[in-house]
Amino acid sequence: MTIARHLDIIDLLRVRAFPAERGRSGVVTSGPGYHLAELRTSEDFLDDGGSRRTEVAEQYEAECEALAVLLGERWGVADMFSLAGVLIRGMEGEEIPEPWYELSNSIPYLRIWRREGRWIAVGVAQWDTELAFRLVTVVTEVDPP
Repeated sequence: MTIARHLDIIDLLRVRAFPAERGRSGVVTSGPGYHLAELRTSEDFLDDGGSRRTEVAEQYEAECEALAVLLGERWGVADMFSLAGVLIRGMEGEEIPEPWYELSNSIPYLRIWRREGRWIAVGVAQWDTELAFRLVTVVTEVDPP
């Protein structure tokens, strides 16, 4: 999928109504107040810990940065939002609203903007070597915790 297609998906999600209940359609998971889309997913799990894993990680980060630059041309420079504290608070028993709890389980930080009452963010998911890399976007009306 190309950067142009990623932008198209983000634009579609920005105007789409949020459902009353959580559900999934293709690469998009939606729930009350949010849409979460997997823009790109790596082919293999890269569990070897070697140079191929590093190469793919760098590729996904570069693609995320390129997407953030284009979104930044529309909305200004993104804020960086760390999800590490959100993850810790959730693990300590605090109730973290979705989609933030789900995001915090696999994404260390997001590039994030606020436009027209919604948060739009992009990031790279991959905290466990047994999981594929994913370039993700979220559109939500739920404020970050």
